[in-house]
Amino acid sequence: MKKEIRTRVTAGVLSAVMLCAAVPVTAAFSGSSAGIVSAAEDDGTTEIYSSGFEDGDVSAFTGRGGVETITATDSQAYSGSYSMCISDRAKNWNGPQFLLDDRCEAGVQYTVSAAAKTEWYNSIKLSMEYTDASGERHYSNLKEQTSNGDWATFSNVKFSFSEDVSKVYLYFECNDTAAMYIDDFEVRTAPVYPIQKDIPSLKDVYANDFKIGTAVTTEELAPQSTKDLIAKHFNSITLGNELKPESILDKNATLASGSNTDPVINLASARTILNYCRDNNIPVRGHVLVWHSQTPDWFFKEGFQDDGDWVSKDVMLQRMENYIKNVFAALEEEYPTVDFYAWDVVNEAWLDNGVPRTGGGQSENANYSGWVKVFGDNSFIEPAFEYARKYAPANTKLYYNDFNEYMPQKTDAICKMALELKDKGLIDGIGMQSHLDVGFPNVSTYKKALAKFAETGLDIQVTELDITTSDTSEAGFEKQAEMYKGIMDACVEYADSISAVVFWGTTDDKSWRAAKTPLLFNENYTAKPSFYAIVEGRDPVVTTTSTTETTAETTTTTTVTEPVGNVIRGDINEDGMLNGFDLAIMRQMLVGSSAADAVSLEARDMNADGSFSTQDAVTLMKFLLG
Repeated sequence: MKKEIRTRVTAGVLSAVMLCAAVPVTAAFSGSSAGIVSAAEDDGTTEIYSSGFEDGDVSAFTGRGGVETITATDSQAYSGSYSMCISDRAKNWNGPQFLLDDRCEAGVQYTVSAAAKTEWYNSIKLSMEYTDASGERHYSNLKEQTSNGDWATFSNVKFSFSEDVSKVYLYFECNDTAAMYIDDFEVRTAPVYPIQKDIPSLKDVYANDFKIGTAVTTEELAPQSTKDLIAKHFNSITLGNELKPESILDKNATLASGSNTDPVINLASARTILNYCRDNNIPVRGHVLVWHSQTPDWFFKEGFQDDGDWVSKDVMLQRMENYIKNVFAALEEEYPTVDFYAWDVVNEAWLDNGVPRTGGGQSENANYSGWVKVFGDNSFIEPAFEYARKYAPANTKLYYNDFNEYMPQKTDAICKMALELKDKGLIDGIGMQSHLDVGFPNVSTYKKALAKFAETGLDIQVTELDITTSDTSEAGFEKQAEMYKGIMDACVEYADSISAVVFWGTTDDKSWRAAKTPLLFNENYTAKPSFYAIVEGRDPVVTTTSTTETTAETTTTTTVTEPVGNVIRGDINEDGMLNGFDLAIMRQMLVGSSAADAVSLEARDMNADGSFSTQDAVTLMKFLLG
């Protein structure tokens, strides 16, 4: 036991070192100064737009309210002599906006940096606005800073947008109508972090057990680093929000159709992720058809109006059937080659004490259910599975999905319901969301629920696994790693009953529970101790394919680093491998914080030009990025 613990501590130390060693491409060789920090031009990012307004040109900005006066002024400046002044703001939301449509690409991550101030104490917000495919406008706050009449800085604030939106703006606003000043406004492509290519692939480690999946949102997928991480580790994707009812129900189109029972489906919000899955041949876990949450109240109301009366059970059954039919029809039409291998048909219908939710609208209480309001109880579950079985592709398995699934009364209610549906041939499996914490439940409690679900004879999928911790010390992350290992060991023990384990997110900073660092990878895409704990002692199953591309004009070759005698070019720490450690040490040598002479020139000379320079680091970085 002591030996096992020592090994995991070593894994934790390695993860901590990698966190420090992994350097974003944009920051690898640039220093930073006080104030606004933005990416350096020669470090891999691209400038989209930049202005300190020294030339007096403010034409790239327009007023959100149409009443603002926007000018260059020398009365205030964060740097240089000029800034942009926005006066005559009639309302607090009036201010400068910057159109992104013709400057930035959908599905790519960018950063925005700026300095802003107001005449007196104020809260200044940097936000993004866009219009979706149905014409509805959306607003998202990116960063909020306080100005005490002095300059507040916004440094490298990340943003992205999806393929289905238009009229995308960055904008500033504050609490009142005070004059506002903006300086040193800059938009760039975001930093790219190289993922660790020399660690095991999760999907290969568990290839003989079950699929390994992740959930991802459109914003989360935007960085190339996220795409690389998914490609290496996961063979299943769940769309975090983009296939939920509120994302694909098109209210305007439904109203325009004139039907009271046939809701219109629009997949625009899901296209960025579904296109990625299609193009990379990654199977999709559909989430979710029938749910009390993230389903708009108007879906249950007469005339599809928020203030309408609740419809009858018969009308709601027609709406449910048409909704489910239309979802599957739209996916088949637009994404015929994507493998939707599983769908959550009903989500979170039971409370922890094993009884249905209270009936009511989301506008009344987030825990209320419109389905229960119309049906009076959970009798809507069976027809939901009937319609899903009727319209889903033959190879798509159907699941009931829930959280706190290890609470005994809820476990029993789920099993009873599932067995009744199983007897009628309507359900294929149970989804255990598995949103856990290091303090509760313990592994033993989790395994008891797992065993009960396995006894039903239905398939099990762990659908939304994450484990939170409030302790971000080394000891805290080791405790999280122990918990992860216990849960994954339990899943392997029941692998004959489990077809997929899905982690709810890619990196800690993008998690819905980001404050408690619940995932396997840090913000900079380095593996945490939890990752090493769940791959330790498991041999990856790797399938190798070889392809050759030939064209009339070009020949494509793959370059690898070659040994020079007993020295491997780029292997700075002489461990026989090329990874982020070597890049970090090389960077330290280049900035003079580490003695270059301690390592042979052959090892440092990555590009084999007979000298040691930043080009060697660039070459090593490109090699690590593949």
